[in-house]
Amino acid sequence: MEPFGGDKKVGHSLLTGPETRLKNWAIPKISPEIETYHLTLTTLLWSFINILIGFEAKAHLDLLWLVSLMILLQYLTDLFDGELGRQRNTGLIKWGFYMDHFLDYIFLCSLVFVGYMISPAGLEIWYFALLVILGGFMVNSFLAFGATNEFQIYHYGVGPTEMRVVFILINTFIIYLGTGSFHILLPLTVILCFLGLVLNTVKVHNQLWQYDMQIKARSKEQER
Repeated sequence: MEPFGGDKKVGHSLLTGPETRLKNWAIPKISPEIETYHLTLTTLLWSFINILIGFEAKAHLDLLWLVSLMILLQYLTDLFDGELGRQRNTGLIKWGFYMDHFLDYIFLCSLVFVGYMISPAGLEIWYFALLVILGGFMVNSFLAFGATNEFQIYHYGVGPTEMRVVFILINTFIIYLGTGSFHILLPLTVILCFLGLVLNTVKVHNQLWQYDMQIKARSKEQER
């Protein structure tokens, strides 16, 4: 039986090197009383705080600084949870794979909720489309993992870390310039995300097609 590959991410992003150095520096400093699952489950807290902020943020855009703080905290706990288990040999590999990525989706939904709550009226359909497309990236990764046992979350040098940076930059833009340009920027963002999803789907399609064709060719050779 092939070993489970969900705890080993394939590929690299632009920030993989600095992240590795940060993990190697920080993990030994984490209290022994803190377990990997404690860090994983904190995403529920960060998501809940985002939702609470969402109800007030339209009237007080400065609250988006707190949303950016939640993004940073979720990044750190998400970065350290698996590495903590690996370095201490206390990891919950399959539970961690399931809960970590399910809670990533919950956190993503909380960010989209904040965006929806602060937006001008008339953009609801675009937020629905954005959530579907961003969810599509996650579904794509999991389906590809099911077919290859290789978990790929980096696309063209961009991964979850870079996307978090983008969210923080968007929050900063909104705090200083408001939401008046959302009628242009939100559809543009959705279109760009859709094109990225299409490109990624084509990439995975080609990879799996070639794999199946190679298996088919080998089977024919053996039949001869």
